[in-house]
Amino acid sequence: MKHKNKALFALVSAAVFSGCATTSNDSSMASGQEVKLYNETFNPRQKEYPNHLGFNDLHIQAIRHLKPDTHDVHDPKLQTIVHHHCKAYDDQTLLCLMFHSGMKDQDKPIGFEYIITTAQYNALPTEEQQYWHYHLVEVPRAHATFPDLTSEEAAKLLPAINETYGKVVYFQQPEDQFPVGEPYIMRVQDMPEQD
Repeated sequence: MKHKNKALFALVSAAVFSGCATTSNDSSMASGQEVKLYNETFNPRQKEYPNHLGFNDLHIQAIRHLKPDTHDVHDPKLQTIVHHHCKAYDDQTLLCLMFHSGMKDQDKPIGFEYIITTAQYNALPTEEQQYWHYHLVEVPRAHATFPDLTSEEAAKLLPAINETYGKVVYFQQPEDQFPVGEPYIMRVQDMPEQD
């Protein structure tokens, strides 16, 4: 089963992280070079979002990504959807800017999630691994969805996403006008489970 999962991950990863290029630059087309604008596997229709520095390869929505104000399992912040707008890199990592509202023109990110493969996670020092959450466990707990993908497109990506680890770093509270205080690591795996 492990070998089957590795093969599937490799297959999906190859499609996901290489992406299919599209171009909009006439001079690059004239010279025979194609400029990658976005990853068609993650966002096949380039839906709703113009090319913001490439952070539109994948849009993920998830709860349980904000630090609650109380110890109550029903704290509203645990139910708040956090939008992840991700860019895929050639080294098989993703970096997701995180927004509590969306990624419209005037929305500002409040943090980021860095995503790495299982092999990259296994190479980390043990003391560092505590800050990373395993997506096979956390994707269902966070009720993660891929709003710009059809269910068929999401189903193709999920096996690869499940075999990754994420580290969430916040530099701002959603209610603050500016970043105040020190950035902090949010241990998603420590958040209470939601219905």
